[in-house]
Amino acid sequence: MGGIAYHHISDLYIALFTHFVPCGVAEAVYIIEGLLKNASEVRPGTIHADTQGQSCPVFALAHLLGIDLMPRIRNWKDCLFFRPSRSTVYEHIDALFGGPGRNVIDWELIETHFKDLVRVTVSVREGTISSTLLLKRLRSGSHKNATHTAFREVGRLIRTVQLFRYLSDAPLRGRVTAATNKVEAFNGFSDWVRFGQRGTVVANNPVEQEKDVKFTSLLANLLIFHNTLDIADVVRQLQAEGWVIDPLDLAQISPYLTEHVNRFGVYSTHEIGVTSEDYDTHLDVDFSVLEDEQAPAA
Repeated sequence: MGGIAYHHISDLYIALFTHFVPCGVAEAVYIIEGLLKNASEVRPGTIHADTQGQSCPVFALAHLLGIDLMPRIRNWKDCLFFRPSRSTVYEHIDALFGGPGRNVIDWELIETHFKDLVRVTVSVREGTISSTLLLKRLRSGSHKNATHTAFREVGRLIRTVQLFRYLSDAPLRGRVTAATNKVEAFNGFSDWVRFGQRGTVVANNPVEQEKDVKFTSLLANLLIFHNTLDIADVVRQLQAEGWVIDPLDLAQISPYLTEHVNRFGVYSTHEIGVTSEDYDTHLDVDFSVLEDEQAPAA
């Protein structure tokens, strides 16, 4: 059974949570789980993802949990925008909403089932139900199911607002791009750390697969910490020499450094030219008695 390692990377570069995602399972259903299971001191309130990490139910659940989902969506121009009412018409951007009177938010549906949405969200937050299990059910559930349609409707609303924020705020677009690029950089760094078996998980046991990707993230975090200590030592040395350290310059330095790390260890070669003593095969033992015991009987 194949799959991929799905990481939640802090803006401090470390991996907060890693999960082994089986092939064929949408990445979006795991995006919130990492934040809910995060036991570190880093408590993020914003989460970024690529296109595969978002959907309308994910937008809805993230919003109800107080998490600001800001994904980098590929081909966002093809995403549907939803109107607040059928009579709402926009002078310059109405084409984004489709035909006149189409793609309208169903406020009555949201109001009718809002208590149900809150009840489910509290269950997720308290751990009574897994966010992964919930999103899987919402993804595969019937569109006639009231909870599914209510989550979808809230998600449509939140995603429309998020798309407008993305369009109108250039610094926001920069932050989203920087955050998602950081995740890609961690993936490359993690692959470098895990150079054995060409970065593949060879075990078919789900428990061993999960351990494999989590231990890799732990090792990557340890190397990030080591690099951070080295960077701090260099900065202190430069300051002692009279250099003025510009924080903007320091912000450009990533702890995903590998050039100074020898993955394969250090091996001594100074004894290669030393000639070993000849092996003496003689033992001062009389083995003739063994030959007598092995002689065939007359």
